[in-house]
This record gives sequence, C-alpha cells and structure tokens, in this order.
Amino acid sequence: MHIIDIITKKRDGGILTAEEIKFFIEGYTKGRIPDYQISALLMAIYFKGMTNEEATNLALFMRDSGDIFNLDSIEGVKVDKHSTGGVGDKVTLVLGPLLAYHGAKVAKMSGRGLGHTGGTVDKLESIPGYQVELSVEDFKKQVSEIGLAIVGQSGDVAPADKKLYALRDVTATVDSIPLIAASIMSKKLASGADAICLDVKVGHGAFMKTVEEATNLAELMVNIGKLAGKKMTAILTGMDEPLGHKIGNGLEVYEAIETLSGKGPKDLVDVTVEIGAHLLIQSKIESSFEVAKEKLHNTLDNGLALNKFRELIVAQHGDPSIIERKEELLSNKTVEFKSTENGYIETIDALKIGVAASRLGAGRETKEDVIDLFVGIDLHKKIGDRVQKGDVIATLYVNEKGVDEALALMKQAVNVGPNKLSIDLIKKTIQ
Repeated sequence: MHIIDIITKKRDGGILTAEEIKFFIEGYTKGRIPDYQISALLMAIYFKGMTNEEATNLALFMRDSGDIFNLDSIEGVKVDKHSTGGVGDKVTLVLGPLLAYHGAKVAKMSGRGLGHTGGTVDKLESIPGYQVELSVEDFKKQVSEIGLAIVGQSGDVAPADKKLYALRDVTATVDSIPLIAASIMSKKLASGADAICLDVKVGHGAFMKTVEEATNLAELMVNIGKLAGKKMTAILTGMDEPLGHKIGNGLEVYEAIETLSGKGPKDLVDVTVEIGAHLLIQSKIESSFEVAKEKLHNTLDNGLALNKFRELIVAQHGDPSIIERKEELLSNKTVEFKSTENGYIETIDALKIGVAASRLGAGRETKEDVIDLFVGIDLHKKIGDRVQKGDVIATLYVNEKGVDEALALMKQAVNVGPNKLSIDLIKKTIQ
C-alpha cells in the first residue's frame, strides 16, 4: 500500500477503505509518512468529503493510536458530555454535580482552553488547591464513590489526532466537518463513557455559524458514536450571545456556584437541564424526558446539588470554603461599560465578548501563555433587555492588561436599538 495511491484516490472522489485509513494514520503517527503528503490528503478530504463510514474509521483509528480508558469497574452507565465550544459555557461545572446528585456516574476528562477563556480544567484551577490530575485508578475510585470526577486529560489520548490537528491548523483544513467530527469523537471514544451528549453550539460565537452546518456536524458525530457502540444524543444550542452572564475562569466558577444554589441565569439552567435529562434517560435513571427535566429543575431551584460540588472539590483536594467565599474568585478591580443610548439590547456579538475577555487575560493565545484566573466580564444585560443611557451593561473584572482594548471590543459587540428581540436557545435534538 502506498500513500500516493491513497491521496490520488481521495483527490478523485473515491471512498477510502478501513485498511487505507489505518495505513495513513499509523504511518503518520509513527513518522513514516511526511507532513507534505498528509497535507495533500487533508486538502483532498476537505474538498471531497468523507462518508459516515470513512469518518467513523478515522475516529476509531485515531482513538486506537493512544490510551483507551476502560471504566468497566465502575458500576452503572458512565456518562459524558462535550461542547463544541462557546463563550461563557460553564455547563460542565453545573451538570456534573447535578447528575451525580441523581445517581449518575459522571467520568469527565476535560481540556484546557486555547482562545477566549480557559477550558473546564482552567476554570477549576481557580479553586484553591483543586488538583486536576488524578491517576486512572483514583479517577475510577472517585467516580465509584461520589459519582463524579472532573480531571484533565491524562495519558496519551489520541496522539494521531494531536498531530493531524496541528497540521490542519497550518494548512487551512480545520473547518472540514468530517475532520472535526472524527477529531472530537476520537477523544470521546477513548475516554470510556457509555453515553455521550454533545452540545453543538451554533451562531456568531460558535465554530458552526448556521443551523445547517451544526446539524451536519451533530448528525455525523452521533452516527460515529453509535457505530462505535455508544448511546448518543446531540443538541444544537444558540451562541449568538454568551451563555449566562459571566465570562472568565473564576467568574464562571462563581456563576456555577450561584446556579447550583438556585440563583442561576435561565439560559444556563435550560441548557444544563436539557443535556442532563438526556443523560438521565440514557443512564436508565429516568424513563420520561419531561419528568427528568422537572426533577433537574427542582434540584437546581432548591440548591440540592451544591453539596455534590462541595464533595467534588474536597475529593480533588480543593478548599470547599470557596463556595462561601466565592467573591475571592473575582478580581477586586473593576471597570464599568455603560450604555450611550436608550432602547433594547438587539445584538451581543459573543465572539467579540470572548475576545474582550481574552484581552483582559482570561484566555491564552499560545499554549505557553499564563491565564489570569480572576479577570473577565459580567454581562448585566442580555438580548431583549431594556437599557437607558448611562445604565451599566457590563462590569469588567480587570488587572493590568488590555482594559482599553476590551472596552473598544465591548462597544463593537453590543448593539442597542428600538426592537425588543428574543432568541431561540435550544434549536434541535438529534438522536
């Protein structure tokens, strides 16, 4: 078998066999096939696409290139969720304790962020003492005992995907739906969960800008998961404005604590409950979707899952008193962003808000950048809210970095006009 023949076949619109996909994944991972030939193949895939079977095989062989976690020793259905990324997305911080309270087994391996704000792991590191690294055995033991662990990815998960993604990033082949789907699912399939719910973001602040694009990606990922024997659901959720009110690492932990205490913003609660209900059904803990949603809403309203978050912090060696001292998660220096006119908030560009938070230090542009865990943005107004001239639209929690640039981005991001608009948050479910 020769790589040039595989490149030619895909360039001409052919369908690659499992053996051909395995050949180029193993060859590239082990250094036998050079970057320039895989670059040519990636560009051919970009233009010619892949069938569901091809994308599934690509995901499986990337999964098999590294460590695969076996969670069979944990009793019950192990559940996981994945978000394709958005601004203010702290769902995992609320969902994990919420599901564990209801008896689900949440075995969550999360990543660090590269972009607007940190990933789930960065956010949790704003909690004093919280350890994001556990041995595999301790990870399994913790899930068995308290129903929940949220850690950084350990071991060498899908190294083929890491190599391919780095190459896609410099060859303009990132935004290929089969390549995105296979990349995400290779890591999800390696993490060992039985049931997975995908939160596919769509809108200005998301990678997928249209419902059609997001649907294509979601359907492909669901198909890949099912073909690999997993219970799968995907929901499409809007990202035309940030999720919740707070954007930034410590700020998002603060909002997660508020939400688990019964004081969360409606949009964050609605997305969390929607995902949670699907996973309770897949766990066979509940049989009715509407009953599951009602129970999850009641649990959040009454603050019943907050103690499970406390258990998580204690189990991973953090200081649980941060729940009572949550103001310490915010910088003590603030700047206000005010409305210059009367009207309604018509648009809030989530992407620009995310970039503004990053300029303050809440995100990293390179892997070596150090995140400021306590800076970010608190949006007091959302789309559809009425404002008067001089009203505070947002509070910026700042340090020494990027204040003027962040304020300029806020001015570009928020549009006030005469129309009272509403947005459709949960757009579609794919099973």
